[in-house]
Amino acid sequence: MAQGDRAAKVADRIKEVIAKRLEKGLRDPRLGFVTITDVRVTGDLQHASVFYTVYGSAEERADSALALKAATGLLRTEVGKNLNTRLTPSLEFIADAIPENAASIEALLQEAQQRDEAARAAAATATYAGDEDPYVKPRDYDADEDEDEDLDDDDLDEDDEEEDDAPAR
Repeated sequence: MAQGDRAAKVADRIKEVIAKRLEKGLRDPRLGFVTITDVRVTGDLQHASVFYTVYGSAEERADSALALKAATGLLRTEVGKNLNTRLTPSLEFIADAIPENAASIEALLQEAQQRDEAARAAAATATYAGDEDPYVKPRDYDADEDEDEDLDDDDLDEDDEEEDDAPAR
């Protein structure tokens, strides 16, 4: 069994133990509705970072953070009883930023949608700045030949004479 696999199993077990203990409740009125989202354990199994979210206002999140910090010793004892390791890892509770990130992403998506709607509305009433079809058309050689036939031979001779009068360089 690889060391990374063992750390992942220990992390999962710690997550279960802490979640069950929080479900039973702590005797701290500051603790709100806490959800354990992830646990990461170092390779040597000495330290566990416990990520959590709290449902509620900023004040309730701050109070829950203080309650978890105060209950760290109790929760570490509970983890130690339920883990089959020589040493019990130290616990660090970290507020997970998932809800805030999700809210900011949602706001960005709404702004993008509003801009798309504004662009669609502008495109619906837009007109061309220049010609409707600004691209050069392919030359119609049949029409050019008709124009060449209209020229007299005298016109061509005059052009040739003008070129002859020009000084040589």
